[in-house]
Amino acid sequence: MSNIHSFAPIAAPNAQIVILGSIPGIASLTAGEYYAHPRNLFWQIIADLLNNPPFQDYPSKIQTLHNAQIALWDVMHSCYRPGSLDAAIDKDSIVANDFNNFFKTHPHIQQVFFNGAAAEQAFRRLVLPSLANKTLILQKLPSTSPAHAAMSYQQKLECWRQIIIRPQQ
Repeated sequence: MSNIHSFAPIAAPNAQIVILGSIPGIASLTAGEYYAHPRNLFWQIIADLLNNPPFQDYPSKIQTLHNAQIALWDVMHSCYRPGSLDAAIDKDSIVANDFNNFFKTHPHIQQVFFNGAAAEQAFRRLVLPSLANKTLILQKLPSTSPAHAAMSYQQKLECWRQIIIRPQQ
């Protein structure tokens, strides 16, 4: 698997924040689900932040995001990447998702959280320059990937608490 494509966004019309990854890894692409690698901490962090029990299935994960007004997507629509590591992405092959349309159809989103540095860097380089009329609060969070083992689960969870604090209107 080298030329890869992302999934459609998970986003209710009333979403207030969006969490952006880079592009799905092999386990996620194979399963057809965001963050499907069994050691990725994303869904465990979301459950803990929202005081949910551990998720039993993918539809309950999606419904929980909708209920919490959290959208989920990837910065990259497609790219060339052998393997699953963001470091292996050929930067010249990246095609960004259509964020102009996304933000038009999700006008309540004010905050963008990045699941790791690769997503943030790609967004700032490929997307942000085309969003001249959109004011957003951008925040990088530590990656939930098992490849990012420099932080403990508790440290990551503490950083991710920011997603449940919404700015005042």
